[in-house]
Amino acid sequence: MKQMNKAILLAFCLLLTSLLQAQQRHELSAQQAVDYARKNSVQIKNALIDVEEQAQTNKEVTASAYPQINGSAGINYYPNVAVQTLPNFISPAVYGVLANEGVKDANGNTIKVPSDFGYIAAQFGTKFSNNVGVSLQQLLFDGQVFIGLQARDATMQFARKAAEVTEEGIRANVYKVYYQLAASKSQISILDANIARVQNLLNDTRKMYENGFAEKLSISQLEVQLSNIQTERLKALNSINNGYIGLKMLIGMPVQDSLVLTDSIGYNDIRNGVLEAAQYNYSDRKEYQYAELGKTLNEFNVRRYELSKLPTVSLSSNYNYIRQSNTFGFGGKWNPSSLIGLNVNVPIFSGFAKNARIDRAKLEVQRSVNNLESLKITIDAQVKQAVNNYQNALATLDAQKRNMELAETVYNQTRLKSQNGLATNTDISNAQNDLAVAQNNYILATYDAINAKIDFLKATGKLQ
Repeated sequence: MKQMNKAILLAFCLLLTSLLQAQQRHELSAQQAVDYARKNSVQIKNALIDVEEQAQTNKEVTASAYPQINGSAGINYYPNVAVQTLPNFISPAVYGVLANEGVKDANGNTIKVPSDFGYIAAQFGTKFSNNVGVSLQQLLFDGQVFIGLQARDATMQFARKAAEVTEEGIRANVYKVYYQLAASKSQISILDANIARVQNLLNDTRKMYENGFAEKLSISQLEVQLSNIQTERLKALNSINNGYIGLKMLIGMPVQDSLVLTDSIGYNDIRNGVLEAAQYNYSDRKEYQYAELGKTLNEFNVRRYELSKLPTVSLSSNYNYIRQSNTFGFGGKWNPSSLIGLNVNVPIFSGFAKNARIDRAKLEVQRSVNNLESLKITIDAQVKQAVNNYQNALATLDAQKRNMELAETVYNQTRLKSQNGLATNTDISNAQNDLAVAQNNYILATYDAINAKIDFLKATGKLQ
């Protein structure tokens, strides 16, 4: 029995050790959290895969301009060699010689050339035909391939910019969640301070009750108040823990790993004067850069379809060895065969399909121009809204900070008056509740200001 218990204990220790080894501890600043997301976020990974896919597509386009070389080998068996029926070209020659020589037939008459010799049937070919060779195709000019080669850099930039747009959205969300969690430390500190205040007040009230200067009801009220604050702290901790799980999922970190935030954010950090640098350019926005590249690619499409009206020129060649025999095998004589050809394909009429493609591509360019103009208006509106929201968030933060400081002053003065017998426990309890409300409003204002600041930086293209 003791041995079994030892075995179970050993197995438990091994399991615990493996679990601890599987978990990792990460201490990350806000920038490090963003960098971690760049490497591990599934959305960013998939966006980078799109970039790699575009690179492979470009290689296919490039391959169209390279020589296409193929080798071939084969053997054919003809059980019945095809019979060809041909005009009789042998007999006229024979009869012509006989007539010229004056040869007579068995009756002594001079042989004459008949007027109709008929047809003969002949087999051309052998039962077995072996061949081995190599062929080369080289495109010399094709307008569409030529434009495709020119557009390779633009397509890669387009794919990379799409990845950057995705990354920027992830980065903004990481900053928001990170700094909200960093600010939540203040929330816990405030709650801890409130618990300490009420606990001290409860201790003082109990002493006063023991000396006959307070009622039992006052103790009960403070105990309820203390329990409420402790419950609020548990809820806040649970919300913070869920926030950490959300941040881990956002940056692609295993949920079982430990995450420690090393950056903090305070009142002055939130107010850091970004509004003084509110100047912006449309080209600072990743979305605008992406839309411009889309317009460039549509312009390449117009040129591609226009050049499809030009002739295409290609070079073809092959070199083969051929063996023909009525017996199976590879021995015997192999005869060489080669070919070099220049092919020019001149489009003459395609039912106006090319013109339709060109016009459609031009319409896509115009659509891109319209989208760019619309995006400018959208960016202007987003920046204006972001400035307004940020300014309002800062004003609210200032107001809530003043309210919290005022509520704390009122509480301290009320408690001092209570110690001098000039205020009741009810007055202190009310002051404590007012302080808790003011503190909660300040925390909410802090969260709103963090979001507003990040939205402003993103709207102006300055989010790093």
